[in-house]
Amino acid sequence: MNTLIYTAILGFLCMVLEIFNVRKLIVPALVLGLALIFGLNLNDWNSNQSFFNNMVRIDNFSVAFSGLAIFVTLLIFIMATDFYAEDQNHISDYMSILTFILVGALMMFNYANLTMLFLGIETLSIALYVMAGSKRFDIRSNEAGFKYFLMGSFASGFLLFGIALIFGASGSFDLAKIADYTIQNQQNISPLFYTGMFLVVFAMLFKVSAAPFHFWAPDVYHGSPALVTAYMSTLVKIAAFAAFYKLMSTTFFYSFEKIAPVLNVVAIITLAVGNLMALSQTNFKRLLAYSGISHAGYLMLVILTAKNQTAGALFYYSLAYALITLAAFAVAIPVFKAANSEDIDAFNGLAKKNPMHAAALSMAMIGLAGIPPFAGFLGKYYIFTEALQSGYFYTTLVAIFASMIGVYYYFKVILAMYGQPANESKMEQSFNYNLVLWVCLALSVVFGIFPGPILNIF
Repeated sequence: MNTLIYTAILGFLCMVLEIFNVRKLIVPALVLGLALIFGLNLNDWNSNQSFFNNMVRIDNFSVAFSGLAIFVTLLIFIMATDFYAEDQNHISDYMSILTFILVGALMMFNYANLTMLFLGIETLSIALYVMAGSKRFDIRSNEAGFKYFLMGSFASGFLLFGIALIFGASGSFDLAKIADYTIQNQQNISPLFYTGMFLVVFAMLFKVSAAPFHFWAPDVYHGSPALVTAYMSTLVKIAAFAAFYKLMSTTFFYSFEKIAPVLNVVAIITLAVGNLMALSQTNFKRLLAYSGISHAGYLMLVILTAKNQTAGALFYYSLAYALITLAAFAVAIPVFKAANSEDIDAFNGLAKKNPMHAAALSMAMIGLAGIPPFAGFLGKYYIFTEALQSGYFYTTLVAIFASMIGVYYYFKVILAMYGQPANESKMEQSFNYNLVLWVCLALSVVFGIFPGPILNIF
C-alpha cells in the first residue's frame, strides 16, 4: 500500500517543484524517488496484507508486477530527459501525468474489489488520453487523443455496466465473495451474472487491444508522441493483462467454461489480425502497434490457461516484451528526431552511419520475433507449453504459424538498415537513450539464458 501512496505523492511533487521553478530537478527527483519506491515495494514480498475493507490486497503477484511497472517507468523517465529537452516549460505537466499513469497501473495490480479495478483503469486511462494528445499542434496527436478518449469511454461504459450486473447478481464487489457466489450457486447462477461477466471481459479485451477490439491501437500508437507510445506498448499493456489475469484466475475461476470458447476465438483472431496486418505497414509505430496486437494474442493464451495458475509465464513474457520493446524505442526515437520521420524508411542505411545502434535495433527486432538467446523465445515457449497442456492444440498451432509470419515484418526494419542506401540525416548520440538500450538488451539476454529465477518467482 505504501508503494501506491508514495507514487501518488511523487506525482504531486512534480507539480510542487514547478511552483518553485526548479524544472531541472523534476526528472532526477522522479528517477531517485522511483528507485526508492522500487526498494520499498520489495519489502512487501510475502506480506499478504489487505487494506480498506479488502479493496486493496498486497500479495506476491501484485508486488512482482508493481516492481516491473516501476522499473519500466524509471527507464521511460530516463529517456524523458532528452525527449522533452526542447519543451521544458511543460516538463512538470508531462512527468506528473506519466506518474499518475503508473499510479493507475499499481491500482490495477493491487485491486481485490471491482470498484478498485474501475478506479485503477480510469486513473490510468484518463491520464493516457491527455498524453496521447499532448502534441497540441500536431493533428495526428489530437486525433489519437480524441479517438482513444471516445473508444475508451465506450469500453468504460461496458465495464461499469458489467460490474453493476455482477453486483446485482452476487451482492458484492469483492473478488473473493463473487467467487464464493459462483461456487455456492454453480447450478443456479443468475443470467445477470453471466451478462455482467461478458461485458467486463469485453471491456478488458479493449484495454489489451485484442481483436476485434483493437481498432484504436494503430491510430493511437501512430499519433501519440513516441515516448508515450513506448509507455503504452509496455506498462499499459502489462497492467491490462495483469488485471485481466487476476480477474479470470480468481473471480471468474468457477464460471470460466462459459467464457473460454469466446476467449479462444478472440485469441485466434488477434493472432491472425496482428501478424497479417503488420506485413503491409510502412510506419514504424504502426508496425509496433500491430506487433503489440499480435503479442496480445500470445498473452491471450495465458488468459485461457489462467485456471492452471500460469502467473509465472505471464510475468516472464511481460518482462521480456517490455525490455525488448523499450530497447527498440531507445534507438527509434533518436532516429525519428534526426530524420523527421517515423516511417521505416527513416532507418535506411543506419548500419553505415551508426553500426552499433543498427546492431542494437537488429537485436531488438530479433528479440521481438522470439528468436534466442533473447527472453522472448522462452516466453513464447512457456506460454505455448501451458496452452498445449490445457488442450488448446489448434490455437497453439495458429500461434506458432503467427510467430513465423512475425519474423518477416520485423526483418523489414533490419533490411532497411543494412540493405538500403543511407539517408542524409545524422543521429545524435545520447547517454540516456544508450543507457536504456544496453540495460534492456543485456537483461533480455540474461533472462533468456537464465529464466529460472523469473519463472519461479511465484
